[in-house]
Parts: sequence; C-alpha cells; structure tokens
Amino acid sequence: MDEDFGKITERILSSYETGGGMNNIDGSNLPSKRALASICEDLLQLLFPGFHDQEPIHSTHLRRVTQHRIFSIADRLGEEVCKSLRLGEPDCPKARARQAVMQFLETIPHVRELLRTDVEAAFAGDPAAGSSDEIILAYPYLEAIAIQRCAHMLYCHHIPLIPRMMTEWAHSRTGIDIHPGAHINAHFFIDHGTGVVVGETAIIGSHVKMYQGVSLVARSLTGGQQLRGKKRHPTVEDNVTIYAGTTIMGGDTVIGVGSTIGANVFLTHSVPPRSLVFYEANSLRILDKDKRPEEWVQDWVI
Repeated sequence: MDEDFGKITERILSSYETGGGMNNIDGSNLPSKRALASICEDLLQLLFPGFHDQEPIHSTHLRRVTQHRIFSIADRLGEEVCKSLRLGEPDCPKARARQAVMQFLETIPHVRELLRTDVEAAFAGDPAAGSSDEIILAYPYLEAIAIQRCAHMLYCHHIPLIPRMMTEWAHSRTGIDIHPGAHINAHFFIDHGTGVVVGETAIIGSHVKMYQGVSLVARSLTGGQQLRGKKRHPTVEDNVTIYAGTTIMGGDTVIGVGSTIGANVFLTHSVPPRSLVFYEANSLRILDKDKRPEEWVQDWVI
C-alpha cells in the first residue's frame, strides 16, 4: 500500500513540474479563500447587526460587540490585503495594508445607507415581501449586493484579488455574479436573482430593477488583455426595469432612463429614454412609452 502511495506521489510531483501556472511553490503567500469567507460572514454581521447572529444583540452591548467586530475584521483583512499587495510589491509594508483597511472600514456607514435603499426598493417592488426583516434574512440578492458594495470599495482602492474573491464567494452562495468593479447606485433590486451577471465596467443607475437571468456583458472578448481598463459593459440609466433572461451587450450600449426591457431580449445597441423593448413576431420592437398605441406602428421594428 505504501508503495502504491509513493507511486501516486511521484506522478503528482511530476505533474507539478509540467503544470506551470497552476502551482504557487516558493512564491508569495496568497490571500486565503477560507479567511476571506470568514471575513465576508463577519462583514454581513457588521452591516446587519442581529440578522446574521445566532443570539440577539442587546442595545447595551452593541458598542462592545461592534468594536470587537471592527477590530477582528481589521486584523484579519489587514493580513489578507498585505498578502495581496505583496503580489505587486514584495516589500509592501503592513502599514500600507492597515491604511487601506481603515479607509475601507470608514466606508461602512455609506455602504449601509446604500443597502437601506436596496431593502426599500425590494420591499416596494415585490408584493411577496412580507417585511424588511424577510428581505434581509431570505433574499439572496441582498447578500450578493452587500458583499459587492463592500468589495467595490476595496476595488476602488486598487486592492488586487481580494475584491474578486469576495464577490465570487457571494456568487457561489447566491448564483448572482456581480463584478466588484461594477458601479451600482441606490435603490437596486434583483428579483429572484439566479443567473444574473453584471460585468466589471457596467454602470447601473438608481431605482433599477432586474429579474433572474439578466446579463450585462461585453460584446466580444477576442481582444483579450488589450481590453483591460476599457468600457466593455452596458450602462443602465435610472428607473429602468429589465425582465428575465435578457442579455444586454457592449460598453457603448446605454439603456435610457425610464425604459422597460422585456423578457428574453438580446440587445447590442442603445435605446432612448422611455423605451419599451420586446420581441413580437420574431422581431425586436423598440417603442416610445409616451406615444399612444395607435402611433406605435411608426416605431422602429428590426
């Protein structure tokens, strides 16, 4: 038996020699997925005190509990940020990592204010929601956007790896894939949520509602790394509703304010404000919401 294990060991070691790019041997200590998963759990406790805890928190203990959580997150996240920064700067001092973490923690009140508007949007937009408590406890989209909003703050401070690891943690739990680079304004709501994809350079305005299976993606990635840093994903302006299964592509694509995009639409170009977009008889129709139905025949049919 020991001989068999020895043979297996030698074969695996041989694969390490030929599998370049898949090993991190004698290299930098990379950020820990397990540590970041724990930090994300604690961030949810910090953002929604009492909702992600097994025991209730009394108001007389809130200051002590909050201070402990801040200290714990700062200590553990600082270690992971330091590992992340060392990938580009081997001699990166811990002081810089600590400064980045403190700047991030200072944004938590702002993130909470955005999340408050997200809860309001969900309650206003979903008649199945019985209460705000139900949304916080049971709606996967809120967990996904909470982690994305935190990760976005780290992304804006140019912290490598960690923001993406955080949103992928949320993705694995919720089925909602929102890149940390996506800029999302207040009162955002994803109903159901499964299969939603929002790319890195997407911009989403205020009071936007999306349903399951919506994708805001790049038109083409054949340019590879040459596309890094360029606007590749759509812009969705304020007060837009996008129904299930719709794909919107391209960095130049703008969905005008107040528009409604019907289910299963495939859209690769901009639409003006107050548009109603849907398929009819295998053609894509783009109508003006402010016109009377008898005038719609004159609108664009492609």
